[in-house]
Amino acid sequence: MKAVMYTAYGSPDVLKYTDMAKPAPKANEVLVKIRATALNAADYYMLQGKPFMVRLMTGGITKPKATILASDVAGVVEAVGEKVTAFKVGDAVFGDLSVVGWGGLAEYVAVPESALTLKPSRLTFEEAAAVPMAAVTALQGVRKLGKLQAGDKVLVYGASGGVGTFAVQIAKALGAEVTAVCSTRKVEMVRSLGADHVIDYTREDFTKNGQKYDLIIAANGYRPIREYRRSLTADGRYIVTGGTMAQIFEAMLLGSLLAVGSKQTLTNLMAKTDTNDLAFVRELIEQGKVKPVIDRCYPLSEAADAFRYLGEGHAQGKIVVTM
Repeated sequence: MKAVMYTAYGSPDVLKYTDMAKPAPKANEVLVKIRATALNAADYYMLQGKPFMVRLMTGGITKPKATILASDVAGVVEAVGEKVTAFKVGDAVFGDLSVVGWGGLAEYVAVPESALTLKPSRLTFEEAAAVPMAAVTALQGVRKLGKLQAGDKVLVYGASGGVGTFAVQIAKALGAEVTAVCSTRKVEMVRSLGADHVIDYTREDFTKNGQKYDLIIAANGYRPIREYRRSLTADGRYIVTGGTMAQIFEAMLLGSLLAVGSKQTLTNLMAKTDTNDLAFVRELIEQGKVKPVIDRCYPLSEAADAFRYLGEGHAQGKIVVTM
């Protein structure tokens, strides 16, 4: 099979388009013929091996442990192990493989059936591949840590990226009044997702307009945590789901300290792969309440170019690689 792999940390130049042996499923595994995969910020960090914490988390201190990147996949079941009960040959599936070895940048992957769920019928394989990690991260930020209640006022900072586009739609589907923050050229796309208000951060500073929010999802970019805090209600929640390392580490290191003596929550989300959460998102998709946004598609042979574009940080929605 064709695959894109790497054996040393570095720039997209270290990625190699090559031939590999087709995997065989174990007793509890499903062999998936991958039709599409999507890239996430986690893939770029793993490619570079930076920050060093990424190496500690993935178990590859001096070189990558998982040599085929990309965790979000959509495809068709080609074979099943003898103990598999959830799927049959021909089923269209999708899922997040980040806890079972990654491997999306290949024509085939063999993974435990627990990592997959049925693909939404209304989505193409490319669209389905754009969903898992970003949508589940958004859901967990909004619903689990964010404790969203219908009628809450929610602000999504970095609303045009992978997690941001899903956070806007999921918050709206759960009954929130949503304000989205993005750059000028992305305003119309974000508004089309159902945001009640859209702020162009090049023209307006949301931290200075006097508005207070019950929940702020920081999905991209960077603002000092104290600036976010002054836009929260007295019992508001500030949840970091992405953005620069500075934004992430400020929430990790300062969030609990700044919240002392208040009813506010200031924290960082460590999203976890959860097929139940993914199934919840699938239902929202089937109901027409959530849809993935795809910026560009690249063929597998041009995966390095897809990573270069990812590294620029300007994508609207997701970057997809097709087989």
